[in-house]
Amino acid sequence: MSGDEWFGQRSWGVRFEWGVAGALALAPGSACVVIVDVLSFTTSVSVAVEAGTEVIPYPWRNDSAAEFAERHNAEVAVGRRAVSAQQPWSLSPAALRRAPTARRLVLPSPNGSAIAAAVAGVPVVAGSLRNADAVAAWIHRQGWGTPELPVTVIAAGEHWPGQPVLRPAVEDLLGAGAIIHGLNQRGASALSPEALVAEASYTDVEIATIVTECSSGRELAEGGFAEDVAIAAELDATDVVPLLVDGVFIDGRHR
Repeated sequence: MSGDEWFGQRSWGVRFEWGVAGALALAPGSACVVIVDVLSFTTSVSVAVEAGTEVIPYPWRNDSAAEFAERHNAEVAVGRRAVSAQQPWSLSPAALRRAPTARRLVLPSPNGSAIAAAVAGVPVVAGSLRNADAVAAWIHRQGWGTPELPVTVIAAGEHWPGQPVLRPAVEDLLGAGAIIHGLNQRGASALSPEALVAEASYTDVEIATIVTECSSGRELAEGGFAEDVAIAAELDATDVVPLLVDGVFIDGRHR
């Protein structure tokens, strides 16, 4: 048996992995890839798309993002602490709720956005706790979630501070588990062991407490962004299904 068979979870209908490397390993042959970055990329995408904004993922948070946005006739999101009256958009879901609705927005992120930019040739959906059940229902309507048409759910995770090393983030495991649970409840077949463990992380826990008290949640709250954490914990608050079409997240509910 090859490493591709072992680590690609090829015989399963619902799969689960972490980060860019996991997405690139499992995306080939998948009917759909769902990216979960609860704090905060995919939560921010859900808030922006819900408001009518088209979101363009961008994997680097540097000066090139502004140039990229200009080429795509879009506004650009800045760092949380760089928000101003002139640039009110950032990776903060709370800031996006307060800001004027942009027609198009470039949203740089080294985690969820980087995964979205890396996956090619497969439908990509932005999933979070806010739209977990909506994403599961949409996937079910497509007839996906079988060994013949498998769904891959990717928890983005974080980077250890100052190191290019993946830090598995419990809030992303929880969000992935919520989506996998929704798929399982709708009859998706053949969940991989990895997907079953992710689903088990979601059941019988207090969602708001986990998101608030986990490392990433505490980091944001203690940095003055507790509202972002609260928004990220809004379980099934929206029916929006951000779908990446030609490099842009739009509302895919009716596609």
